[in-house]
Amino acid sequence: MRIDVISIFPELFDSIIDISMWKKARENGLFLCLWNLRDFSKSKQYKVDAPPFGGGAGMVLMPEPLINAIEFLKSSSTSVIELSARGRRLNQSLAEYFSKKEHIVLICGHYEGIDERVSSVFDERISIGDFVVTGGEVPAMLFIEAVMRLLPGVLGNEDSHKDESFYSGLLEYPQYTRPRTYMGHKVPNVLLSGNHNDVLKWRKKQAYKYTKKYRPDLLKEGGM
Repeated sequence: MRIDVISIFPELFDSIIDISMWKKARENGLFLCLWNLRDFSKSKQYKVDAPPFGGGAGMVLMPEPLINAIEFLKSSSTSVIELSARGRRLNQSLAEYFSKKEHIVLICGHYEGIDERVSSVFDERISIGDFVVTGGEVPAMLFIEAVMRLLPGVLGNEDSHKDESFYSGLLEYPQYTRPRTYMGHKVPNVLLSGNHNDVLKWRKKQAYKYTKKYRPDLLKEGGM
């Protein structure tokens, strides 16, 4: 899988691309490439933004550098995605869907957004939530991590993500580790029993219980 990121601040990714799961994903076939939008500007000052027509605060990313970058990277197998408040909200099913793509180009907006005329080349818009952030870089990082951990070989155990929150429409069951007793709180006996079937039943029950308590909206969405 290949993911290209177009940004005016690609250096924001420098601190994470070679550590932890990001490093493992790249070792297992994720080709991640960062592109500075300014390199696709034809102006002598490498300018990529301008004030909005009609007035208003802030600057807007101009269409030409973005179109140049997308045309340079795009092929017949490419999905061009803008990180945008107008997009579908990212969830686990969308992460599963995009993890099967061959090539993704992520567009990181900034300032007051992107010239609307670029939207004709977007295949998808994705939002990470109903709140405002300065640019698309952090949303892009969240998108990439949600997708790359589903790629073969990244998690080690290919089925481990199936027990995590949202995969089955429920939150994940509670986890415990050593010591068996801490500040008067004990590990549930069923987890120490060695009975796999009993543990599985307990975890399913707890997943439903936690979802009902903390995210009842998920039960309504799933028809439970």
